[in-house]
Amino acid sequence: MSVLNEQESVVMRDVMNQSEMPPQLGDMVEGTVLSIGANAVYIDLTPFGTGIIYGREFINARSVIRNISIGDTVEAKVVDTENEDGYIELSLKEARQALIWTEAEEAIRSSTVFEIAVKEANKGGLILEWQGIHGFLPASQLKPEHYPRVNDGDKDKILTELKELIGKRLNVSIITASPKEGKLIFSEKDQNREEREDIVKRYEVGDTITGQVTGIVDFGVFIRVEEGLEGLAHISELDWGLVDDPREMFRVGEEIKAKIIEKTDNKISLSIKALKENPWSEAAKKYNIGDEVDGVIIKYNKHGALASIEEGIAGLVHVSEYGTDDDIRVGLELGKNYTFKISIFDPAERRMALVPLDKKE
Repeated sequence: MSVLNEQESVVMRDVMNQSEMPPQLGDMVEGTVLSIGANAVYIDLTPFGTGIIYGREFINARSVIRNISIGDTVEAKVVDTENEDGYIELSLKEARQALIWTEAEEAIRSSTVFEIAVKEANKGGLILEWQGIHGFLPASQLKPEHYPRVNDGDKDKILTELKELIGKRLNVSIITASPKEGKLIFSEKDQNREEREDIVKRYEVGDTITGQVTGIVDFGVFIRVEEGLEGLAHISELDWGLVDDPREMFRVGEEIKAKIIEKTDNKISLSIKALKENPWSEAAKKYNIGDEVDGVIIKYNKHGALASIEEGIAGLVHVSEYGTDDDIRVGLELGKNYTFKISIFDPAERRMALVPLDKKE
């Protein structure tokens, strides 16, 4: 295959930016309600076809369906990409659950405080319910006035004290949200604004801190800098390479170094990768469009397959090189090494596109 000229590179870039892939299993999709029947709802998913909510999914979402009308735009989750009648099967209930977890993660980012009644108590803490999801408030996260005052540490006595809080409404914030594990953790602790301001003033953007990992969520890692001050290292700031799940890289309680990259509204944002050398800076000196490189397939996504060229450097093989999502997964197997030609290379944007040279026909 000849080296792509500049015009071909532009076309490839446009394909990468604009191509739309059919929805995959588990994807969230948005469409317009076409019709609502006694046992099915039809959703327009142009240009991919028509979605349907029926059977068990229809029954599970009846309370939601009562509140929608023809012409409404709804979000749903794909549970079957094509059933025997050619429809894309959808779930409103699963979509609602996904949206709730998204709300929980946003609540963590914004430190939103909720007033929630205590439902149950156990020897470790309290059970709360938020948006239909049961969460846990550890006793260690209670304010001093609610912490069980038991001198001898007897767990039965602690439980008795905690049961006194059942039915009481507490002001709490979400500190951990893990949809995969169905885990929601709350905290009642907080400090006043003035105290937080005083703490944040002691730090400047560019400072390197040593802190302890206090929480791990899908979008990043929370690090306690000192008592009363936590910062978020977003998933994009954890490493120069691809990070799928922060839980595979860090553990709660781990001591870690990070760099302060932003101070906003008495909060700090942290970067762990900022303390590491940027591999794309070195890559800019080594690679050019048209170069042949070897890479290992590390992941599939809706655009194609990602191939790791070296530590922290990965390139995209667009699905259009093979035709379909299934074809690219057959042609490029996870964990296997292949030879590619670089068709697009933009180290400033950490972007590389690859064309396979030993493509299976």
